[in-house]
Amino acid sequence: MSKDLEHLNLLVTFHYVVGTITAVYSSFPLIHVLIGLVLMVIPGGPGGDPRQLAPFRLFGAIFFVIGGAIVLFGWTLAALTVYAGRSIKRRDKYTFCLVVACLNCLNAPLGTALGVFTLIVLLRDSVRQMFAADSSTRPVWAPRL
Repeated sequence: MSKDLEHLNLLVTFHYVVGTITAVYSSFPLIHVLIGLVLMVIPGGPGGDPRQLAPFRLFGAIFFVIGGAIVLFGWTLAALTVYAGRSIKRRDKYTFCLVVACLNCLNAPLGTALGVFTLIVLLRDSVRQMFAADSSTRPVWAPRL
């Protein structure tokens, strides 16, 4: 039982660390968003010829949309990872933690390692019972902080 608690506490810490790292490195495509925005907004295009304006705006829109989608996906995954760490700490939302562990497996290399180890720990019967025992002792009306 103490080994399970130790592993869960380590998982909480690693979820916070990997979530933070994911948020930071998924912010790098903000450069592409900025470049796309500049290409869409520059009046007359970089050459000043109005006939060349449409290709620059289209290219800028593509940069903006793809960069924005990558940033949005990365920040969402980071927030889900941190929230899963919080849920593991509170022994709450067992299925959510399993789903986030599977999603983290897509985030190589740190997320993959975290996802695999989280699945290994959470799929133990003793850990599953710990989550079930903690959720059954909490009153239904009690606020979840």
